[in-house]
Amino acid sequence: MEFQNREDAGRQLATVLGRFKDGDTVVLALPRGGVVVGAEVARELNLLLGVVLVRKIGHPMDPEFAIGAMSEDEPPLYNELATIGVDRTWMKLEEEAAAELIERRRQLYFDGGYVRPAIAGCDVIIVDDGIATGLTILAAIRWARLHGARGVVIAAPVVSRPVVDMLSHEADEMYVLGNPEAFRGSVGAHYYEFGQVDDLRVRQLLRKVMANFEGTAFL
Repeated sequence: MEFQNREDAGRQLATVLGRFKDGDTVVLALPRGGVVVGAEVARELNLLLGVVLVRKIGHPMDPEFAIGAMSEDEPPLYNELATIGVDRTWMKLEEEAAAELIERRRQLYFDGGYVRPAIAGCDVIIVDDGIATGLTILAAIRWARLHGARGVVIAAPVVSRPVVDMLSHEADEMYVLGNPEAFRGSVGAHYYEFGQVDDLRVRQLLRKVMANFEGTAFL
């Protein structure tokens, strides 16, 4: 399955999430590309948009291949098989770099008016622009549960087959548009337009969606 861009993917994803429209549900998007998709989902379903700050830890020989992931204020998660032979000192330095990036993004996204919606007691829909290894999504799921989410739904345009199997034990529900058996090896291969999303655009999208709501509890 192919999408024109992340906005197109978000609108299509919203069509299969229609039962959540106008409900007591928060969309939690992963930066950076996931926020573009999540903003469309939130707009179409009239839901609040939050962000969960996670960072992939890539393999030293292939940075695009995730061997681990970190979320805010949480220890890293690793695919232990993928870390075999990886220098532990290098991994520690990568963890520190990931934590620093998360903190910089926290300051940028939450400065100047944006406040993240409260999720305690709510269902959350965790959205990304695609899921290849599942480690960042797994970190996001555990962050959401730690902060009191009532139920956790995963939604993504494309997901690899192993990820479906792994996350089925972690999430309450999963919505995927593309056939996992037809995953092309990378998320970007399913998009005609898959350019980089910068942090300023993420900041703007978060504020734009929040501006549609008043008198709402925030975390």
